[in-house]
Amino acid sequence: MTTETSAAPSTGDRTDRPAFRYDAEMAGRIERKWQDFWEAEQTFHAPGPGEPGSEKPKFYLMDMFPYPSGSGLHVGHPLGFIGTDVLGRYLRMNGHNVLHPMGFDAFGLPAEQYAVQTGTHPRTTTEANIARYRQQLRQLGLGHDPRRSVSTTDIPFYRWTQWIFREIFEAWYDAELDRARPIAELRASYESGARSTPDGRAWAELSEGERRRLIDSQRLAYISEAPVNWCPGLGTVLANEEVTADGRSERGNFPVFRRNLKQWMMRITAYSDRLIGDLDRVDWPESVKAMQRNWIGRSEGARVTFGVCDADAAIEVFTTRPDTLFGATYMVLAPEHPLIETITPAAWPAGTDERWTGGAPTPADAVAAYRAEAARKSELDRQENRDKTGVFTGAYAVNPVNGAEIPVFVADYVLMGYGTGAIMAVPAQDQRDWDFATAFGLPIVRTVDPGADWDGEAFTGDGPAVNSANDEISLDGLGVADAKRTIIDWLAAKGSGEGVVQYKLRDWLFSRQRYWGEPFPIVWDEHGPISLPADQLPVELPDVDDYAPKTYAADDADSEPEPPLSRASEWVNVELDLGDGPKAYRRETNTMPQWAGSCWYYLRYLDPENSERFVSPEAERYWIGKDPSKAQPGTEDPGGVDLYVGGVEHAVLHLLYSRFWHKVLFDLGHVSSEEPFRRLFNQGYIQAWAYTDARGTYVPAEEIVEETGQDGTSRFTWNGEPVTREYGKMGKSLKNVVTPDEMCDRYGADTFRLYEMYTGPMDASRPWSTRDVVGPQRFLQRVWRNLVDEETGEPTVVDTEPGEDVLRALHKAIAGVREDVPALHYNTAAAKLIELNNALTKRGGPVERSVAESLVLMLAPLAPHIAEELWQKLGHDGSLAYAPFPQADERYLVADTVEYPIQVNGKVRSRITVPADAGQDDIRTAALADEKIVAALAGAEPRKVIVVPGRLVNVVR
Repeated sequence: MTTETSAAPSTGDRTDRPAFRYDAEMAGRIERKWQDFWEAEQTFHAPGPGEPGSEKPKFYLMDMFPYPSGSGLHVGHPLGFIGTDVLGRYLRMNGHNVLHPMGFDAFGLPAEQYAVQTGTHPRTTTEANIARYRQQLRQLGLGHDPRRSVSTTDIPFYRWTQWIFREIFEAWYDAELDRARPIAELRASYESGARSTPDGRAWAELSEGERRRLIDSQRLAYISEAPVNWCPGLGTVLANEEVTADGRSERGNFPVFRRNLKQWMMRITAYSDRLIGDLDRVDWPESVKAMQRNWIGRSEGARVTFGVCDADAAIEVFTTRPDTLFGATYMVLAPEHPLIETITPAAWPAGTDERWTGGAPTPADAVAAYRAEAARKSELDRQENRDKTGVFTGAYAVNPVNGAEIPVFVADYVLMGYGTGAIMAVPAQDQRDWDFATAFGLPIVRTVDPGADWDGEAFTGDGPAVNSANDEISLDGLGVADAKRTIIDWLAAKGSGEGVVQYKLRDWLFSRQRYWGEPFPIVWDEHGPISLPADQLPVELPDVDDYAPKTYAADDADSEPEPPLSRASEWVNVELDLGDGPKAYRRETNTMPQWAGSCWYYLRYLDPENSERFVSPEAERYWIGKDPSKAQPGTEDPGGVDLYVGGVEHAVLHLLYSRFWHKVLFDLGHVSSEEPFRRLFNQGYIQAWAYTDARGTYVPAEEIVEETGQDGTSRFTWNGEPVTREYGKMGKSLKNVVTPDEMCDRYGADTFRLYEMYTGPMDASRPWSTRDVVGPQRFLQRVWRNLVDEETGEPTVVDTEPGEDVLRALHKAIAGVREDVPALHYNTAAAKLIELNNALTKRGGPVERSVAESLVLMLAPLAPHIAEELWQKLGHDGSLAYAPFPQADERYLVADTVEYPIQVNGKVRSRITVPADAGQDDIRTAALADEKIVAALAGAEPRKVIVVPGRLVNVVR
């Protein structure tokens, strides 16, 4: 290549300005030049297995991919992207075959709502947004392999999302083998008689509908009537994370109601133990592992059965404290519990406490009113509100340990999504139960002795059991653990319960009443759902005139979902041949949630053009297969992406869902690795000042005027009115966005990259200050001036050997950068380069070629464009992307001398410099001969002289 692009002089408005000064204008030309070069030369194409270059050590480096909004990236978004790019460039220079892809998580509600408002097809706006993101990412000089980019909305991509769903649908979990198996094997076991049907009839005796229902009930993807967050104002079911703490939709602020609706579910709970256990095998932050363990919520306890008086029904509860059964004085059902209608009598029992009735004339009226009220609350509000509410169902249950008849309430502090949706309430040992019992005048019986000094309310600690005996068993005096074992054995013998392991994790709600999502590869006949054959995929989204789900009055809790696809009648009602001749079917009209594509996109990056498989076995084994050398201590390596970088906000759901899908694919033999992400790193956030006016409304940060008063304090105004300043995560909602485009225009992409990496550790949030960007720009300008004549544009380096001092500074920097970059400590790596360049500047004169080239190569991962340009000016052809990263010479890392501070009675009085190999006697002699120490001693003989090797000398008078 020639240097013509950078040789064009930067004239600007000043005639006295050097023609080849490195400024934003020159930086822009250099950056465009090298971005074009990398694209044309396919610099970052990562060879796959068997291709030239694949013999190098491989490294799969991946970012959590963005959702392409119309507003594009702000400066907070690229923090992780730049960080992974720095590491990827460093690894390539150290001989690795690096795969660093980028894609787009492009289905979802924002594009759909924009389509509803404008009538523009979501694909049109989504593809325009993706093009905008691609341009911004290219401008930053990120070394992605463009051949491997995917978007979840690409039809060839979501064909395989549908295929994976089909594989999950066509699988069941064999608890005995602890893995998923094809549903065909389950059917064959029933047909052969190896597995008995629930009622003991032979498979041949079952009708087609009965067979289908039996099989469908065991699939990993299944239809269930489950409590969901129904938002009539949006016309769709929402995930928990889309509902605010006060029970309203995050988007639109509509009320959300808990309703039982038929929805697609995924049996993620079958994998609970494996999802917990395999966390020990991955290199993730301990905080993230703890969040996943807590989300799954494994707990050991007992399932206990309470018969209901005067009703042919029984209530099952799960409790982790079966030892407290003797203290159960009432029961509570979640408002969504299916037994409520069955057990609720027509009239209140005689003597019912008025506090229990809610003022209603009958139990049915009280329960109906309370359930409607509870449906308006979010799960978070129900759990965190200490003011306990509820109503009596009118029914009583029998405590199996003492025969006591205890009232059954409905209360919203019990959730249907955990345990059985029912609890035995032991107010003396549970604070929530204590609060409820106190409010409703219910008995409180202690079953664990809290000790004489206890003056609190509910006691949840350990202690001897009390008040816990009947004619057959006594727990009194036993500790909690022994009491648990004893009562579980007794319950099992009586047929009233059994020991079980329970999980807080619920099966995954996997359907949405939206248009802009993956269609399910499912059709329905009179018996239920059927998966489409693989050769009939993809099921493409049809064009529709109306993208909006049917919405209702915001408070119409009894309304029913009507997805947009249900109105595409020609698409919904189809005639297909599924192997037994043409028949009429009805397509599934719900779509998959946005999580679907992000569950497996890391696999498609490996083999994006493959039309026969979602990923070839060779590509999967090469890039993410198991590697014993990468195992965590005491475990076997599960395989996976070598480094996955993203925000901690995805610590639970996205990562948990991805792990679940990956384990299903492993069980079914489609992948060789057991985990999707071998190592996880959470980057911090970019924070910025945000401003609110007197109404508490955020106002544009770029329009704020700062004034300094006579007392030196700052005052901030917007349109002449004072505003309040606060610090927060940069984002559109806070109106404090700064775009990378404007930073690149003002300073250049390399300056922007260096600023983001230099301002703090990668895993820490850091403040954004545009005025501070000039610091990294000045550093790059000094590097340029040290190596290039600003008047001629020619290099100024000399072909002489550097002196000892320069070599020591250079190799100290090399060693430091080599230590910092793999650890993602880019801020300290940058600081070491600045220190080296400052040393060269301070020394003055031309820089030796060997030093200049090492400096440029070390700078390349952080500021690749200017490094490429300087490398070319130093006489090298092509790119430095694969040039060897400098190695430190140990000879220059050993200090010749050591400086010792000298303390006299604990206070530093002087310093001496002695040879690094000086002995303690020599150091002591030199310290006492120092003129300042002689003066401090004033002729007195010191009582003690202590030499701490390499650190200090302490003189005691």
